[in-house]
Amino acid sequence: MHANMILAIDQGTTSTRAIAFEVSQPQAGRSPVGDKNGGAFSAVAVSQIELAQHFPHSGWVEHDAAEIWRATLQTCREVVRKAGGVGRFAAVGITNQRETSVLWDAATGEPLHRAIVWQDRRTAEATGRLAAAGHEPMVQAATGLILDPYFSASKYAWLLDAVPGARERAERGEVLLGTIDAWLIWKLTGGKSHVTDATNASRTSLMDLTTRAWRLDLCALFGVPIEALPEIRDCDALLGETDPALFGRALPIHGAAGDQQAALVGHGALQPGDAKITYGTGAFLVANVGAAPVASTSRLLGTLGYAADGGAAYALEGSIFSAGSAIQWLRDGLKVISDSRQSEAMAQTLTDNGGVYLVPGFTGLGAPWWEPEARGTVVGLTRDSGPVHFVRAALESLAYQTRDLLDALKADGAPPLTRLKVDGGVTANAFAMQFVADICEVEVERPAFQEMTALGAARLAAFGVGLTEALWTAPAEAPAVWRPRMDEAERARLLKGWRGAVRAAIVAARPEEGE
Repeated sequence: MHANMILAIDQGTTSTRAIAFEVSQPQAGRSPVGDKNGGAFSAVAVSQIELAQHFPHSGWVEHDAAEIWRATLQTCREVVRKAGGVGRFAAVGITNQRETSVLWDAATGEPLHRAIVWQDRRTAEATGRLAAAGHEPMVQAATGLILDPYFSASKYAWLLDAVPGARERAERGEVLLGTIDAWLIWKLTGGKSHVTDATNASRTSLMDLTTRAWRLDLCALFGVPIEALPEIRDCDALLGETDPALFGRALPIHGAAGDQQAALVGHGALQPGDAKITYGTGAFLVANVGAAPVASTSRLLGTLGYAADGGAAYALEGSIFSAGSAIQWLRDGLKVISDSRQSEAMAQTLTDNGGVYLVPGFTGLGAPWWEPEARGTVVGLTRDSGPVHFVRAALESLAYQTRDLLDALKADGAPPLTRLKVDGGVTANAFAMQFVADICEVEVERPAFQEMTALGAARLAAFGVGLTEALWTAPAEAPAVWRPRMDEAERARLLKGWRGAVRAAIVAARPEEGE
């Protein structure tokens, strides 16, 4: 049996999925994406399980790492069965929610605490103290990252302090730390591989962005024993082999990348000046800046785009903490919609936003503001405002936040974009995508095949195991494109209102500065 499939694991914030990609000639009825060697990646089987969210305190977000593992194993086994058996698979690729931090027992393989999710803000005071002590310039120069609870290092330290004896045991290598990729690789290999890929490592605040190695001084600064950290490897490297008992035979794990970097590869944004934004729970702009890191002066993040084929591409990234989660809030919190697809039709019943702006700071504001204490803010309400205004304001906030990131990217010297590649669930909303094009003054391109994160992981794995000769070439199917059509005066008026709303949210987060 010809092993020409990749088992792609896509472990996200709200669900765990497995997708089987067949690397072959394009076939009717599938969604192929062309590759240099004449092959195509076709999704032939999918399995998905929703992930429970835990919110023990305001600003705290947790996942059960054991639940994540069980869902990963279940979805993978289901996909292997649907695709015709393990003999058809050549390798496993992994992509994952980044920064989410896990602490587990090296002997038993059991998590010692719920995982702390990337959105979690519990370590804001700790990172604030480090910033006040003047450490941010050094951290940013070394890692590309600012001091913020978003990143893994302060989460690791919190876990070590919260679990009795964990810090001492970590120094002896008895308990281990890792992001979700490292946790899944450890479980998949039966505890034989404690490794992470370089893109996930670049999001911890502990990896030197240039050398792609852990730094002892950063580990000391955050209070994280280096002995507990995984080994760093390239995205297309052999990361381990699955325990034969899991799927019937061992499979090489030959590709891994954090979700946003995997999407960069999936989109084929592999040249300097290429950029993509993924609208998921949050929204993440990643712009390829080439073979050397670029230091941001606009509080964007320097990060690793990918490390593969013996080289590396660096990127600037802007993170929006609440994108799709704002639509979920309309559905589950306000209950003004029963299904997220309703939001498009509702927004279109209004001729404009009626002066209503929603700043979705539910778990703080990300780039370029970095205000961890900000919370969701609505401004501009009148007696004429109703549920439809909240819906439209939530959708419009995606575009305004995207514009803030593009402005910051431009200020850092990046060439202005002529086209922005998009993916994620919210991109199905044509109103929202047109508004992004209008507010950002850029063409918006949505590929026909939407599973960019999983596709990126599959491409890295296929390339690593030798199924393909290149990471990406032009797609076989035409994308959907939205072009700007808003006049300049209207755009300026709307942006002025948005910036006033953001100022109101920031002032509310810092009441002592308003006295």
